[in-house]
Amino acid sequence: MQCHADSTQTEDRPEAEQDESPLLAQQTSFRTGLCSARCGLALVLHVSLFMAYSLRVGLSIAIVAMTNSSIPHGSSSISPNSSHRGSAQGGVIFPAQYTLWAKWAPPLERSRLMNIADAGCTFGTFCALLVAGIICQSLGWPFVFYIFGGVGCAWCLCWFLLVYEDPAHHPWISAGEQEYIMLSLAHQGSSHGRSLPLVAMAKSLPLWAIAIACFCTDWLFYMLLTSMPTFMSNVLHFSLTENGLLSALPFIGNGLGHILTGLLADFLLARQVLGTAAVRKLFSALGMLFPAVCLVAVPYIGCSSTATVVLLTLALTIISMTGAGININHVDIAPRYAGFLLGITNTFGIVSGIIAPTAVGLLVSQDLQTGWRNAFFVSAALNLFGLIFFIAFGSGTIQDWAREEAAVQREPPAREALPSAFAHQKEHRSMDRS
Repeated sequence: MQCHADSTQTEDRPEAEQDESPLLAQQTSFRTGLCSARCGLALVLHVSLFMAYSLRVGLSIAIVAMTNSSIPHGSSSISPNSSHRGSAQGGVIFPAQYTLWAKWAPPLERSRLMNIADAGCTFGTFCALLVAGIICQSLGWPFVFYIFGGVGCAWCLCWFLLVYEDPAHHPWISAGEQEYIMLSLAHQGSSHGRSLPLVAMAKSLPLWAIAIACFCTDWLFYMLLTSMPTFMSNVLHFSLTENGLLSALPFIGNGLGHILTGLLADFLLARQVLGTAAVRKLFSALGMLFPAVCLVAVPYIGCSSTATVVLLTLALTIISMTGAGININHVDIAPRYAGFLLGITNTFGIVSGIIAPTAVGLLVSQDLQTGWRNAFFVSAALNLFGLIFFIAFGSGTIQDWAREEAAVQREPPAREALPSAFAHQKEHRSMDRS
């Protein structure tokens, strides 16, 4: 199967407009299916992140069981404070994933492919919160390590067998899909090699917009994840069993939200309803503004524990919409450096994750009711500030410092400009068929 590119229309359009609506908008799409290599990569990454987060949460629960002489449902009240993106990355997981997607995800499919993979984080956390506690109570805490670690080791073997650096090196990808992916990414250039434009990065407002938005939205995320069990216990007076279930429930909504918003974002881009920058800002606005509104509303709903739980669950569910916004924007503005940039912006998120629980503790220690109200207000205000900054300075186009040399960039993304590795492999396939 061959894809058909209308290179004439692409060449006539301005360069910035080509970045907003790339070559994919003018060619027949190689339809995504469960058998496509890029969809298979999304599923493999989903399971990998599922396993990574299961190990993290399982470890946090097993540690409590190890240090306690008995387990009086202690696992049910565990706060999943080590299960968020920043702590599971140990500096490598998400940057490595973004580097892969820069070579595998066509611009009009980035949202759904990357969000399908990211959903493994929340589903893994939810399952581990439920399963690890049962294992500790029924079999003992050592079996958490045996079971989770054994499955993780087995999955590592699958990872090395199933994942390849780029379409050109994948042995089972079809020629049509390979050509489709590499044509759609031809305009973004190759990997950066050893050099990094650090000074230009430091001066880039679109990059600062992502970093500041990540700091602000991660503050709210961390604050809810680490403090919600305490709030439910001390303010709403839920039992330990109810606390554990309600603390895990938002992860289902968050995971489903990642998948659905990814599909919707790609739909808007494919239909050319909005450009790349507009889509990223729209989903960032929805994912940052509505959770802030929910937090502001919590102190004013009185003693209704049901309404409070609904608002907090909605806040953690809707914040998943930033997955199709600021999170993917790294690949939009600098696909060649996506992994490195994710490492930078994630550092901002980790810092907020360290500060937020400490700030909540200080505020609550002064006065319970007033402290929680102020904690919610501070998180909402930071989210609003981060959103305004991202809307003002965010971008959806590849930045000048992230482009290849001007001579290379002037070449139209036509078939004759395909990377040499792909051309060599295509010739090799033709010889095999003959």
